[in-house]
Amino acid sequence: MSTGSGGNSRGTFAARFVLVCVALTWMLPADAFINRSYSSLDEAQVFTGDFDGILRQGKLRILLTRDFTDEDYLPRQRSPLSEQQRIAEEFALSHGLIPELVIVDNFAELIPALESGRGDVIVDNLTITDLRLRRIAFSVPVDHVREKVIVAQDNDDITSVSDLDGRRVMVARDSTFWHALVWLKENRYPDIEILESPDGVHAEDVLDQVAAGQIDATVLDSNLVEVYQSYRDDFKVAVNFSSQRDIAWGVRKNAVWLLSEINSYLQLEHATADREPTFAGDFDAIEKRRVLRVLLRNNAASYFIYRGELMGFEYDLARAFADYHGLRLEVIVPPSHRELTTWLLDGRADIAMSFLEPDAAEQARGIDYSRPYHYARQHIVVHRDDPADSLEDLAYRTILVRHHSRYWERLAALRQDGAGFLLRSTDDATETEELIELVSRGKHKATMADEHLLDLELAKGIPVRSAYVLDEVVPHAIALRANNPQLKAALDEFVARVYRGEFYNVSYRKYFKNARSIQRLARGRVVDPLKGEISPYDEIVRKYANRYGFDWRLVTALMYQESRFNPKARSHIGARGLMQLMPRTARAMGVSNITDPDASIRGGIKYLDWLRDRFDNDLPLSERLWFTLAAYNAGAGHVHDARRLAKRLGKDPNRWFGHVEQAMLLLSKQKYASKARYGYVNGSEPVNYVRNIKERFEAYINLSHRLARRGVAVTTL
Repeated sequence: MSTGSGGNSRGTFAARFVLVCVALTWMLPADAFINRSYSSLDEAQVFTGDFDGILRQGKLRILLTRDFTDEDYLPRQRSPLSEQQRIAEEFALSHGLIPELVIVDNFAELIPALESGRGDVIVDNLTITDLRLRRIAFSVPVDHVREKVIVAQDNDDITSVSDLDGRRVMVARDSTFWHALVWLKENRYPDIEILESPDGVHAEDVLDQVAAGQIDATVLDSNLVEVYQSYRDDFKVAVNFSSQRDIAWGVRKNAVWLLSEINSYLQLEHATADREPTFAGDFDAIEKRRVLRVLLRNNAASYFIYRGELMGFEYDLARAFADYHGLRLEVIVPPSHRELTTWLLDGRADIAMSFLEPDAAEQARGIDYSRPYHYARQHIVVHRDDPADSLEDLAYRTILVRHHSRYWERLAALRQDGAGFLLRSTDDATETEELIELVSRGKHKATMADEHLLDLELAKGIPVRSAYVLDEVVPHAIALRANNPQLKAALDEFVARVYRGEFYNVSYRKYFKNARSIQRLARGRVVDPLKGEISPYDEIVRKYANRYGFDWRLVTALMYQESRFNPKARSHIGARGLMQLMPRTARAMGVSNITDPDASIRGGIKYLDWLRDRFDNDLPLSERLWFTLAAYNAGAGHVHDARRLAKRLGKDPNRWFGHVEQAMLLLSKQKYASKARYGYVNGSEPVNYVRNIKERFEAYINLSHRLARRGVAVTTL
């Protein structure tokens, strides 16, 4: 997904590329360039004018529901929802406007919010209907959908619309689904029970209830169905609920100039025609489509989501290439490593990246490769306590690797040359990091890994080591179809430009080498325990903790865990300051100077409060607190994924310790991550994070109690 608005001159492309490099040099996410702001409906200012007034205000207020923002899931294929939001932001930027996302909790609030002047344009998969046309104006269509009745995978009782009679169907009030169901109830099927989805409830939460059999059905637009089907298999389409409908953006009827500008932008800059399901054109055709499709695996080295940010070394490279050429980046995640080249040949994507080694057999099938962007030696990995230190020492040990991999080929060649180890295969969806973890836990004796993947696991503190390193240095390159010479030339030019440059080196350190520097952050300290002081910032923490209803000692424990009380701390993924806010999160919390202690603490506690609201009010207070802390570390989405998984595993989704935390650990495994909305997460991080904060929080409380017994005044607020 590109953050630029496109351009026609090489100078514009070069300028964009420089910006991408600068952002990554400072370890910010690439979309930190979008000076995007967030506000709730209550915070939005009232303005009902046309485009001239919007230009004077300097911002375009984009209305959408909380379920629609692009960080709400890990994209695994073309995402029409994220794409519409991005296009709206790019439209704003093309006119020098700051895109402000105005979030509403319920679909029914969208049109009233637009009419009352609390937003300028609705970008929320809004269907054009006669009823809505009486109230607002619509842009040219941006997509076409069919409405689908969704039921649980094992539900065979609903196969037609008439089967909804007597069933419970949950949809958003004032949606086209709602009005259609009301008409059916009043005119044909009086026993349909129409349930209104509560405020703030995601469409996927409703889908969870359907899959669990708590309600019988829901209705979704087909483009949303495609998003959920990319990682879920616990529901199915029972029946088409409508013929094809047009999706468009909504504006006030008096905003004639704004509508004209939007239509011009959509028609000239972004073709609205449906894309072919497969496409094998060369780079000139890709530039015309203005979308680059890249196949990436969801793992810690290539592509993952962390605190709402899409990340990964190869994702950064692909995004920088797309931005340089004014393209939107569309990530597609195949189910296993084997499909990387198969789907590429089928035309489902334009390039594939997964630290692929050029392969003569794949080249014979029609695959070509860019010039290498990475080189690595390959290691046979054993447990840290394993005494093996040579190829001979590995005799009779079983090495576990994917069968359809260059690892297997190389190890098989070593066996033919007389090596005495045994070779065992695992399925092609398994990631190397999972195999390393199995070795670290003693489940298997050995595996093979490229050096950068071993470095990544060692940086996590995994108890493994290299027992043998192969002499050959292996190149890794971008795969593409052999009949795309223009694309190959563009990729080769890009790799030559960035390889081992500042952008490349900073990004590489960020993902594979920076753990040691993080561990060398300034040590935390208790300033003056005799006076009851825990940190240099106790007074600030008390002020804001009291405002938002948190124990100040808990916040201090979190602050120590995040920054060791260092206001200039910077993490390897771009978080900064005492509370280690990501740049986008800081902007959303109204923090402009992340390194200012007061601003950072205020923003961090405000973000904690926002995260707490992402969990049910009826949860026990302590459990809700642990969920909130885990969400501060890994993002609320991964915590919700873990709660869903805990429930499927028969554990209590409302308890963190021993239940949801165990499910969180499993989300680092492809078996579970591939079915999770947010995909892969290094689950040990939030698990250890919560435990460490809990222990330090308890220590701070004990300190307070000891001081109180000694007559030292301690303000606890």
